[in-house]
Amino acid sequence: MSEFVIYHNPRCSKSRTTLALLQDKGIEPEVVLYLEQSPDEGAIRDLLGRLGIAAAALVRKGEDAYREAGLSADSSEDELVAAMARFPKLIERPIVVKGARAVLGRPPENVLSLLD
Repeated sequence: MSEFVIYHNPRCSKSRTTLALLQDKGIEPEVVLYLEQSPDEGAIRDLLGRLGIAAAALVRKGEDAYREAGLSADSSEDELVAAMARFPKLIERPIVVKGARAVLGRPPENVLSLLD
């Protein structure tokens, strides 16, 4: 099993580029197709802790599901996490995890910080 995990959406160009960047460095990460294997609230909170960000920084506000979930700029951390668990399309991608650290692959070069 790889020490790297990527929360990946193969339809997303940034996600594909991030995966290719890791593979170019000789890393074959465990690939989690998060739209099919939706992380639960606990897993999302764990990712937020590893990323060191609030839920508002991870949620995709332009998605239809954002409005469907009744979210707004005033939504609480708990509401955002619950919505991301219910509608995984709301989770910004890709997320790459190595041990206790994680980065958002926007831009894809962000993952290079996990290599040191």
